Amino acid sequence: MSDSNEMPSFKSYQDQANLFVKDYILADSLIPYTSVIGGILACKLIYDLTHLIGTNYFKTYSSFSKIQRIEWNNRSVSTIHSIFITTMSLYLVFCSNLFSDNQSTDPITVRNSSLSTFALGVSVGYFIFDLAMILWFFPSLGGYEYVVHHLFSLVAVAYSMLSGEGQLYTYMVLISETTTPGVNLRWYLDVAGMKRSKAYLINGVVIFLAWMVARILLFVYMFYHVYLHFDQVERMHIIGQILVIIVPMVLSVMNLVWFAKIVKGLRKTLAKRQ
Repeated sequence: MSDSNEMPSFKSYQDQANLFVKDYILADSLIPYTSVIGGILACKLIYDLTHLIGTNYFKTYSSFSKIQRIEWNNRSVSTIHSIFITTMSLYLVFCSNLFSDNQSTDPITVRNSSLSTFALGVSVGYFIFDLAMILWFFPSLGGYEYVVHHLFSLVAVAYSMLSGEGQLYTYMVLISETTTPGVNLRWYLDVAGMKRSKAYLINGVVIFLAWMVARILLFVYMFYHVYLHFDQVERMHIIGQILVIIVPMVLSVMNLVWFAKIVKGLRKTLAKRQ
């Protein structure tokens, strides 16, 4: 008899929890805020788990300096974020019908969904977390170029999330995060003393190819897409127009500068092996 009474009670609590999630946490008007908070908390959780796993299961982790351990943990956060946001970006840009020219008469510059807004919110949470880490430990985790990169990215992604404008182009730019795991792996190999390994060489080649596709060619495609749909871009708020055009241009210049360094480093590594 007690079991039969507990079942409806549990079902009632479950229904109330589902209603709370639907009406409050995932309500359209609250998604930007809950997703940002969720993104920050997820970053902190990944950071702490990385520290816990490294301390208990990797002997080399304990031999690192304090700042190396901090950077190790922080790079784990950026790797997980890059996998998440790259997956979401590829799906929304190329697989879903949200931004398809044939699926809606609405301008592509104002199309958005609960899912696209949620993913941007998580990314905003990550950029806030990572920027805070960079500034707190400045310049150990990155110099001024990283601060500029994160500030531009944070402002552009946050505006797109809150206004719903330009989400297609925001996701096109965020696909460039696909290069992050390779860059982080290169740092891991470096601190592990594996600069002369075959894995280090292969990693350099993969970074070169990924960077060229995701941060050079993709940006060219994005600017071409903006050109083809410029009549719709002109209907955006002036702030949105600036962020769609100026921010990718600044990031493109930074990507070209970093690409030159990647090419130089790869040539140097290949020369040592000859």
